[in-house]
Amino acid sequence: MTTIGIIGAGNIGSNVAKLAIAAGHEVVIANSRGPETLADLIEQLGPRARAATATEAAEAAELAVVTVPLKALADIPAKPLAGKIVMDTLNYYPERDGQIEALDEETTTTSEMVQAHLAESHVVKTFNNIYFEHLGTKARPAGDPERATLMIAGDEMPAKREVATFLDSLGYDAYDAGTLAESWRFQRDTAAYAGVYTEGGDFSRFVPADADRIREKLAQSKRYRDM
Repeated sequence: MTTIGIIGAGNIGSNVAKLAIAAGHEVVIANSRGPETLADLIEQLGPRARAATATEAAEAAELAVVTVPLKALADIPAKPLAGKIVMDTLNYYPERDGQIEALDEETTTTSEMVQAHLAESHVVKTFNNIYFEHLGTKARPAGDPERATLMIAGDEMPAKREVATFLDSLGYDAYDAGTLAESWRFQRDTAAYAGVYTEGGDFSRFVPADADRIREKLAQSKRYRDM
């Protein structure tokens, strides 16, 4: 059993929390509006979950998940996450986050920005490119032919192995998509973004992507400037 500290209780954060509880982990979860606003979610999750502030969730975490709008990155408490593995789900939406020159010019990736902010943490990108309803409902036991594979990217193999083990406990395989610098291949609107888990972009037609499909989609991904 691992304590999962989740910063962000929206669509992805709440579904990761539910999966983690189902897998036998403990959850400490925070949002931007205060622990008291999470009462309904905590009631759903049960006695192995508690609401907290972002700092408290970071402090409690043995594994952390950061799932907030990119524009809120600076609000993530770095000090209590030092030395810890942090799963990064962030995506860049200029209409929400504002224009970020380094991302527009593709001189960095969202995950490299997260790693720069959390300089003493071990950042691994995952969960960012699967529709939240699929994430919450398509977990399957190992060996199930309908079990899907999630992509991970990071600069440190031990951290990626730990995240892969966590994903396995939730009901997903893991595919190593490379370093944080290479994580652009499954950023928003690339071939390996949400469409890897759907037929023709139709969210009602889920595809339990395996390693071969992911490898193919990653190879098809193009830089925004080349689209």
